Amino acid sequence: MSGPIPRPGGAGRARRRVTLAALPAALLTLAVAGAAPGATAPVAPVPASAPAAAMAAAPEAAPHAVRGRAPGTSRPGAFDAAPARAALERLLPHHARQFTLVPDPGTRAGADTFTVSGTAGAITVRGSTGATLLTGVGWYLQHIAGADIGWPGDSIGMLPAELPAVPAPVTRSAQVPHRYALNDTDDGYSGPYRTFEQHQRQIDLLALHGVNEVFVQAGAEYPYYRALQRFGYTGEELRQWIPGPGHQSWWLLQNLSGFGGPVTEQLMRGRAELGGRIAEQLRALGMTPVLPGYFGTVPPGFAARNAGAVTVPQGDWAGFDRPDWLDPSSPVFARLAADYYAEQRAVFGDSAMYRMSPLHEGGQTGSVDVKAAAGAVQQALWAAHPGALWAVLGWQDDPTKELLAGVDTSKLLILDGLSDRYNRLDREARWGGAPYAMGTIYNFGGHTTTGANTSVWIDRFKAWRAKSDSALAGTAYLPEATGTNPAAFDLFTDLAWEPGPVDQRKWFAEFAGRRYGRPDAEASAAWEELRKGPYSTSSGLWSESQDSLFSARPSLTATGSAYWSPKSMRYPAGSVRRALDHLLKVDPRLRGSSAYRFDLVDTARQALANHSRVLLPRIKAAYEARDLALFRELTAEWAHREQQLDELVGSDPNFLLGPWLSAARAHGSDRAEQDRYEYDARSILSVWGRQSTSEGGFLHDYANREWSGLVSELYARRWSSYFASLEDGLVRRAAPRAIDWHSFEERWARLTTRHPDRPSGDPYVLAAKIAASLPAVK
Repeated sequence: MSGPIPRPGGAGRARRRVTLAALPAALLTLAVAGAAPGATAPVAPVPASAPAAAMAAAPEAAPHAVRGRAPGTSRPGAFDAAPARAALERLLPHHARQFTLVPDPGTRAGADTFTVSGTAGAITVRGSTGATLLTGVGWYLQHIAGADIGWPGDSIGMLPAELPAVPAPVTRSAQVPHRYALNDTDDGYSGPYRTFEQHQRQIDLLALHGVNEVFVQAGAEYPYYRALQRFGYTGEELRQWIPGPGHQSWWLLQNLSGFGGPVTEQLMRGRAELGGRIAEQLRALGMTPVLPGYFGTVPPGFAARNAGAVTVPQGDWAGFDRPDWLDPSSPVFARLAADYYAEQRAVFGDSAMYRMSPLHEGGQTGSVDVKAAAGAVQQALWAAHPGALWAVLGWQDDPTKELLAGVDTSKLLILDGLSDRYNRLDREARWGGAPYAMGTIYNFGGHTTTGANTSVWIDRFKAWRAKSDSALAGTAYLPEATGTNPAAFDLFTDLAWEPGPVDQRKWFAEFAGRRYGRPDAEASAAWEELRKGPYSTSSGLWSESQDSLFSARPSLTATGSAYWSPKSMRYPAGSVRRALDHLLKVDPRLRGSSAYRFDLVDTARQALANHSRVLLPRIKAAYEARDLALFRELTAEWAHREQQLDELVGSDPNFLLGPWLSAARAHGSDRAEQDRYEYDARSILSVWGRQSTSEGGFLHDYANREWSGLVSELYARRWSSYFASLEDGLVRRAAPRAIDWHSFEERWARLTTRHPDRPSGDPYVLAAKIAASLPAVK
């Protein structure tokens, strides 16, 4: 995963039935395609003697198969533009008919390319893939129509009935072949219980912004579940070992097992179907679904059940027992890998790119020869998918020189998770010239925090590409949770498509104009303040901005919410406060878009969060001075600010706890299962794991976020209890009573209270009240 050490850092339904029908009949006692979300089915045992080949769909029968396409390149022949047309209808329902999409796979062989031209109301986009056609549409919207479809928020409601003409045809080619997206943690922190429609929206946005390789995690547990039943494990044992969806990201990274579960067969099959649909949707647009590969994760006791197997205990990770590692050099590994890939193919189809990070975050090598093991992992991948690319995360000390020495690095892509975090980086020297993608992790755990090291991105992308020995081959968009920072998403994905260096000041000025549908002086002033402040933070130690003290575990000396987050402000707080004032003065005619609403709420939220760092030291001083009246006054203000915060974020759908919890419960077949999945979803936001993880691994509040419901039900109550204990101590002239915070947070994680799924309140009125009540800045 990504983050500081140690880290947790259109086909239709008929085709999906064909895919699932390729599975053994004994498994499909319930037709998944027509099953209710909570339905259950008896589990048929898988005979230990059943050959893997008989369990998988034949390649020619699999609807997902990718033939003759290297990752990151255009299709060699004509392609169907219908999936791109369908995505365009979803993205621009009122203007899609004004676009003509023309497949043009012959443009600049080896580089995805689009050309945009046309007269008013009749825009033509030519592109080398379906996704690139959408990238051309996205370029037109940004640079000609002056509109933004961000993640989240858009201004398409401001588009004129007739779209403007393109003054002269414009052609853009991708500057790098690999434009990768999604952190290994994205499923856990962005929404492990999302629907296909939500994933489809994500794919549409990634294509619109030029991405061509996307990690697919949903359902990744299913090939393990199927294959391991032929290596001595019962279905029940495996369902206990596999974590709940909220924690599966870290199981795939070989960091933990068994938490948030047990899972049911119905849940796994539903997630597998979902993952298959996601992969199919990506292929339909000419994008590469990046599937998890197999590198040796096994349940406890594997060697005792499989003669000749050699396993290495992986020890502890943040309070969890890590799954064992099967030595890839052993003959059993090749058989298990073959079965795994056959099971994966049956539901997910084939791909040209697979994601694996052996020995992630402190994995133990034991007596294993890492060079030989890496070669065996790559050979097992190629046995199933000849020539497939291996994507590995560049994180901490990985990939090591030993691993790189054992593989064909021409078929490897390192996704650099530290490109914008530290200084004096030489990726060519560090990785021996292996191809890599410049990446960013500007968000840990899904924090609601504004900003990114955007000037670092611009400078390094230019400089690293220009090196005489440059091995830079792509970009890697790797925030730990997506859909929280539209400016960062827009700018980072633009890097790969701009023929010249990006001018940061000019980029933000143009972003301000299109973000709300037309240029506005106050909007420009707001985004200039944000550019100079939270979007111009420097590298050296951090890649994300500081989180809020309102969401911190209570202490008078609190400096941050998550243990692994910055402890102080990374930019002058006044920049956000001034930006809020400017946003409130934006032309009323531009305030109706979802983009404006999100930005206004987010900026007011950040201004309040920054104020928490001013208010808490004052409370501390009053307490230490034993000034009871002032202490009461200031803690009352703190409670008022938290109430303001909860009401503010409750006015935008992107800041609600309710949908997060409702989605989890929707996957349970009965009350017990619903409660279990809700705990999975709540715990990842609070205690994260069991007590040893939460406390010993310092993971409590790692995924803190200022969401309505979460603020009022957990954070505000936590601070209220703390301040009450301090006040009681002042009154009694005694030490305050101790509070067991883990027990407090665990009780919250076990709740099943319901929260609104829809926003309420007027975001402008709420933001204006906050601005009026905060101290003015120069």
